[in-house]
Amino acid sequence: MNKLIYAAIGGIAGGVLLSTQVAGPLLAQEEARNASVYQQLDLFGDVFERIRANYVEEVDEAALIEAAINGMLTSLDPHSSYLPPRDFDAMQTQTRGEFGGLGIEVTQEDGFVRVITPMDDTPAMEAGVEAGDFITHVDGEALLGLTLEQAVDLMRGPVGSEIVITIVREGEDEPFDVTIVRDRIQLTAVRHRLEGRTAILRVSTFNDQTFPNLVEGLEEMIAEVGGLENLNGVVLDLRNNPGGLLSQAIRVSDAFLEQGEIVSTRGREVADGERYNATAGDLIEGLPMVVLVNGGSASASEIVAGALQDHRRAVIVGTNTFGKGSVQSVMPLPGNGAMRLTTSLYYTPSGRSIQALGVAPDIIVEQRDPVEMAEDEADRPARTEASLRGALENSTLTEDELRQRELEREEAEATARLRNEDYQLAYAIDILTGLNALGPNPQ
Repeated sequence: MNKLIYAAIGGIAGGVLLSTQVAGPLLAQEEARNASVYQQLDLFGDVFERIRANYVEEVDEAALIEAAINGMLTSLDPHSSYLPPRDFDAMQTQTRGEFGGLGIEVTQEDGFVRVITPMDDTPAMEAGVEAGDFITHVDGEALLGLTLEQAVDLMRGPVGSEIVITIVREGEDEPFDVTIVRDRIQLTAVRHRLEGRTAILRVSTFNDQTFPNLVEGLEEMIAEVGGLENLNGVVLDLRNNPGGLLSQAIRVSDAFLEQGEIVSTRGREVADGERYNATAGDLIEGLPMVVLVNGGSASASEIVAGALQDHRRAVIVGTNTFGKGSVQSVMPLPGNGAMRLTTSLYYTPSGRSIQALGVAPDIIVEQRDPVEMAEDEADRPARTEASLRGALENSTLTEDELRQRELEREEAEATARLRNEDYQLAYAIDILTGLNALGPNPQ
């Protein structure tokens, strides 16, 4: 009995010791941290009041608070920001595939505005803006020192109005000006075409239209060639695609996968993580694929490329992607605005983080500038056995075989011309042609 009493006393003493020696300091630290936060909030209120009372000009109090909120968010990372009601409405419109502006996706690096990519068939692309360009001035006004939202505001304006942006480009000795006419941007999420027997799917953005456009385009091309068995394969062109909706990236990846993980997200807490898996059904039934990427491929584009690469479903060709592997949650706020806050990171099926690393291609292929060919060089006939005077004719081929041979020759010539216009795309087609020559539906 005495032993039990001593044990109970010992347990109580241990509990008291634990609460005084461990829990006590922890509570004290928490209280000190809270006190420090409240002191900082008091400091913010004091600075705000002094600005209202003493600044050389009368200030817009709402704009002042908005700037403080935006400054707090942008100090976290380049992709967190405050969205006032107008910007929030514009973002929602963009995900539906139509908005006004120049047609460029931008980010901020060390205070400078950097172009992630110009979008297809937009004023920025037509004016020659390139991925990786730095925009230093808008209509002569320096952007250094402005937040990304403020810089973007300067680039907005009425449809049809002119804007002059100053660009610093790697490889150019001096900054130069580019004049662009603002326009309403009507994005076509997916364009499609056939190159010989290869289906090309050019995905320019991931919005609500992306997956339906992709399915429709595939069905049209399959019908045009007379069935899936007549296709060499598919080139999924994600170059200069800045990303967009996660849901659409998952659906596009799922379109070519039968099973397995597509992407996972991991936040601060383990419970915040999510995993997205493929469902059965491959739209092209295992035909070979090539995915084209470059430094302008970001976010949702990298999710698709990473998923297809990790599952060995496609050959990734081009140059390293942008490396935007963070997830932004848009949280509506009172007053019809919202904040965009980075809440987690993307991981490919193999567990690779995309953030700041991007997706490395399986085959690195740099784009080449078109080369002007001399007229006599282009028209010069090839010297072969058949070109020799008196050469014996080959009489072993049937008419059908001769027609097929001529068709293959025309396809090869078309690919050769394309190689000069778009070297990376021609390289992708060559890969699919080679894989198709090995046998039906190689994996």
